This record gives sequence, C-alpha cells and structure tokens, in this order.
Amino acid sequence: MSRLRRALEPAGGLYMAESAKVLARALEAGHRPRSVLVQEKWVPDAAALLGSLPDVPVYVVPASVAEQVTGYPVHRGVLAAMHRPDLPTVRNVLAGARRRPHSRIAVLENLTDHANVGGAIRNAAAMGVDAVLVTPGCADPLYRRAVRVSMGTVFQVPWTRIDGWPRDGMQLLKDAGYVVAGMSLGEDSITLDELVAEDHGDLALVFGAEGHGLTPATDRLLDRRVTIPMMHGVDSLNVAASSAVAFYATR
Repeated sequence: MSRLRRALEPAGGLYMAESAKVLARALEAGHRPRSVLVQEKWVPDAAALLGSLPDVPVYVVPASVAEQVTGYPVHRGVLAAMHRPDLPTVRNVLAGARRRPHSRIAVLENLTDHANVGGAIRNAAAMGVDAVLVTPGCADPLYRRAVRVSMGTVFQVPWTRIDGWPRDGMQLLKDAGYVVAGMSLGEDSITLDELVAEDHGDLALVFGAEGHGLTPATDRLLDRRVTIPMMHGVDSLNVAASSAVAFYATR
C-alpha cells in the first residue's frame, strides 16, 4: 500500500485545484500552476490571480467544453493543474507544531473517503490544530475532491505522511512529548470531557477509518482511548464530525 501511495504521489507529480478560492490559497502557499482551464465568465477572477504569472498557460473554454475535457460539470469555473510540492518530514512538521505551549496535532488513520479527509483538515484549520499527519493507507489530501471540500485549507495546515505506522510512527510522537489519544469505543475509554480535564500540553488525536475505526494495532499503543458520549441510541459520529468536536474541545 505504501508503495502504491508513493506511486500515486510521485515527485514532480500534479494535483488539481478547483475554484478561484482554492487556487488563490494554493498560490498563497507558494504552489505553482502548470496550466489553468477557465470558463469564459470566470476570466476576470483568473486574471486577477494569475497576473504575476504570465508564463502559465490559461485555456479559456465554454462550460460545455470544460465538462467534456474533465468528464464532470465544472461548477466553480476555474480548474488548475498544480505542481505537487515535496512533503516535509514528520520531524520538521512536529518542530513547527511545537512553537506554542499547547500543541495539537491530528493523525488520520486509513481514511478512504476524500471528502472526510478534506473535511477533517478544514476542521483542523478552523479550530487551530497545528498539524495533520496521514498514515500510508489514508486517501490523498491533495486529491481534487479533498482539496475542494477542505476549501483550500489543506494548503494552510502543515501536513505530511507518517510512515511506519503505527509502531514506529506512534513512538516518534511519544518521543516528541505527545500524549497520543485515539477516538475509540474501547472498554477503558474515557470521555472527551475527561481528556480535556487532564489538560495535556502536547496532544495528538488519532481518528480511524470510516466504519471500522482504529486498527487493533493502533488501539493497543494509545496513551488514552477517548469516546464522545452519544444520546438517543446513536453509536458514533461521522469521522469528520467527530474531529470537529474533538478539535474544539481540546483547543
């Protein structure tokens, strides 16, 4: 799986940025477009964004042609092929996250739905989470739908892939001083309120895959197992929703 993931995210590869807002955030983050497809009515927005990049090819087309080229309705008018940046190391991401007294990071383990990945990253940005780490089996945060659902915040929150998960990756987090808490329904779980009351300085929150939750190997290595109490017979929240609750509670 990790080899396949690297093949999908090769050095010198591309990702797609859809909408003027997402393209603007990508450019603000220093990412470079290879080319841009623009529907006719969105030309002024694209021109404002790309005025300082005269060498970037811009293809202006009617909406019908944009749909023929992409295979789906392009509702947001601008679609840019962007050069994929090199990912930072986990150690560098953690070093940046430790610049404030209470560091908060998120780990997304094997999330397969790109919308959930994008939603979780958007929540992380909104709630001030310092960094996001994704495991080798997690969907690509730079996939078009993940980028769009994140509203471009994937370019604002430092993130990278954490290899050797869970054993080596978990140990790296603990060696860096993080208490690692996973959202789990394990028998010895504490409530989210109880985790907050413990007032940890550096906290890593781990979220498992849709449906199955955390892997047993990850669950065994956690410092804390944490649950969000449910009412009316509901057993769990969608992973993106649970991340918003956890990020806000532990901010």
